Amino acid sequence: MFRAPMRSRNPIWPIAAAATLSFLTLSACAKSAPAVKYESPAEEDYVAGVSDLEDRDFARAQRILERVRTKYPYSKYGVLAELRLADLRYDQGKFIEAADAYQTFVKIHPSSPDVDYAAYRAALSRANDAPSDFFFFPAVYERDLAQVGKAAEGLALFVEKYPGSKYAPEAREKLAKIRDVLAERDWYAFEFYKKREKWQGAAWRLERLTKDYPGSTREPEALWQLADTYLKLSERYRAQQALQQLIVKFPESKQRASAEKLLAELRIQPEPAASPWK
Repeated sequence: MFRAPMRSRNPIWPIAAAATLSFLTLSACAKSAPAVKYESPAEEDYVAGVSDLEDRDFARAQRILERVRTKYPYSKYGVLAELRLADLRYDQGKFIEAADAYQTFVKIHPSSPDVDYAAYRAALSRANDAPSDFFFFPAVYERDLAQVGKAAEGLALFVEKYPGSKYAPEAREKLAKIRDVLAERDWYAFEFYKKREKWQGAAWRLERLTKDYPGSTREPEALWQLADTYLKLSERYRAQQALQQLIVKFPESKQRASAEKLLAELRIQPEPAASPWK
């Protein structure tokens, strides 16, 4: 009597069959997938360099991007390679070098669609060059704020020149934070002069604070104190200007009611009004 051959019970066979099927399927997909086509060797090299940059292979990325920049200087990829080289320095934490590279890009390629990106990153690089604990310690009057001052200038110019840029909201936020720190330096100096009743020096510091760091959290109080300082210097008109600025610019400030009252007194009284700070 004929008997059909028994099926193998070896568990390896189903696994091997599945693996073979998967391999054949992948092979078929690989053969059917079209090869990436680049419009030029410049694009191909640029894409390779950007890929290495994203993988943080900085040495290889720099070699490739430098080659694109020098070999294809009039190609759009040569221009983009310049910007990516600035990004490379930024990612390496070489912020001063990055700032210079971004700024050079802005000067050489003012009509580039990426010029606002370069301008923003130039200012951001200078801000990031500050120590990581910059906003916490030491005391503001003990710090070297030169580089941070440059960052504030750069961010202010960026916001003014590119108000519609997608980077503008973030730039304004960072600028406000930096201005608060810089304003604290002048506030400290103002208090130093005030304690010694050096009113001219106190007024100068407050004038600089309100002029150079508009919108800082110290500005409303600075304008209020500036009005008082002008009165001590017998400069009634300038005191009125400071009070008017406080009322108009900061209508929600806690000093507004007092400022309005004092301003009214100064306008109607021929003699200097008594200072409310005494």
